[in-house]
Amino acid sequence: MTDYRLLEKQVRELLSEESDPIANAANFAALLFGEIPDLSWAGFYYAGPTDELVLGPFQGRPACARLPKGRGVCGAAFSSRQIVVVDDVSQFADHIACDADARSEMVVPLVVDNVAYGVFDVDSARLKRFSSNDQRGIERLVEAFVSRTAPPQRPEKESPAFDENSVGEIPE
Repeated sequence: MTDYRLLEKQVRELLSEESDPIANAANFAALLFGEIPDLSWAGFYYAGPTDELVLGPFQGRPACARLPKGRGVCGAAFSSRQIVVVDDVSQFADHIACDADARSEMVVPLVVDNVAYGVFDVDSARLKRFSSNDQRGIERLVEAFVSRTAPPQRPEKESPAFDENSVGEIPE
């Protein structure tokens, strides 16, 4: 069983000296992925300018870069500002399968002043992986993360797509 009290101390210490939200999110995801057994993915999605969720720092296999507003387990947690635990993702009608191996999932919204700015998502290849103890423990870890890390700056609008004509000739 995961010692969430010890893990919370480690999270608070890990984040105590750094103020950059991307660095903190990367270290947080890496720590949880390495210390909580049977995770296949752990990471962040942040609200983009149109409230779609955009992939942030994570550990695990490549993931969906963008999730449509309000869709999937992440969208449900973001919209409701409530933790969502899914014991069997095949039974979640609106599940977005970014990783075919994921069988269970838990998503914790990142909330400041009652406004969600993203989610922390953990997946497992094991059915019913997340117990009530895991839910309480991971929720406390995310609260520690939110209390020590400012939300990343949200862009006013989407960045323009790369335009190959805007760069000089590549020398042969």
